[in-house]
Amino acid sequence: MTAGAAGAADTTPAPPAAPDRVAEDPLARLACEGATGALHGPVGALYLCDGAVVHAESPAAPDVGWRLTARGRLSPETWEEAVAQGGPGYRAGDFLVEHGRLSQGELELCHLSALFDAAYFVLYPLGDGQRPPERFLREARHWLGPVRPVPVPVLRREVRRRRRLLEQAWPGAAVDAAPVVPVPDAGRSRGHGAQTACGRRAVLHAADGVRTPVQIARALGRPAFATLLDVRRLTALGLVRPPDPGVPEDGPPLPEAPGVPDTSLLLRIRDALEAL
Repeated sequence: MTAGAAGAADTTPAPPAAPDRVAEDPLARLACEGATGALHGPVGALYLCDGAVVHAESPAAPDVGWRLTARGRLSPETWEEAVAQGGPGYRAGDFLVEHGRLSQGELELCHLSALFDAAYFVLYPLGDGQRPPERFLREARHWLGPVRPVPVPVLRREVRRRRRLLEQAWPGAAVDAAPVVPVPDAGRSRGHGAQTACGRRAVLHAADGVRTPVQIARALGRPAFATLLDVRRLTALGLVRPPDPGVPEDGPPLPEAPGVPDTSLLLRIRDALEAL
């Protein structure tokens, strides 16, 4: 299982946050209030139900539908049917299980992996000057529907664990948003070919000097965080060239998921209009 997989999350209960920290942390405050709605930031949103996180979405991370269709587990038509039929009632996930498209276990595993993946980028956006989420749309719900709620302290701890993994692999955040540039013949000359894990070899093969780690993750249908970690490890091995310090760290715009309508945005607009 990759480092970005949902099963790696630490689910040990955490002590409650101090009152002063809760006051300055919108996510902690909403958790204490038992709020339901969507906390939006510049790079995605966290959906809460009764104070727990039930979904996360970010253009930096492939979502549940992309993961399932890119790897051939579901056809694009099957996924679009679930969104169209179950989405308006906030039951797209239940629709897949009830109609035998996925088992409950498959749905939960894929959903948790996608949730932790997207939440990392929502809480720690790539690039300078980006801020964590602050704008809350009360009572907004996600069309997928609740699958397995995650308490906010568990989410925070998992995100911190992932940051530590990245720093241990390579202490330079510039590689996260820059194009991945392979070093020609470095693997053969340094004897790293046999040491490079399968996932890292796939990332290295997809590196063309143009695509960023996020774009490579989308092309491969892999978790975005796992791809970031692979790129940092490949950099440490000397197989990927670190970005020039003189080049700005901000990469190209984050990609849209091709062929999948932004149903979540449409439903959020509908919710906002109904709340007026």
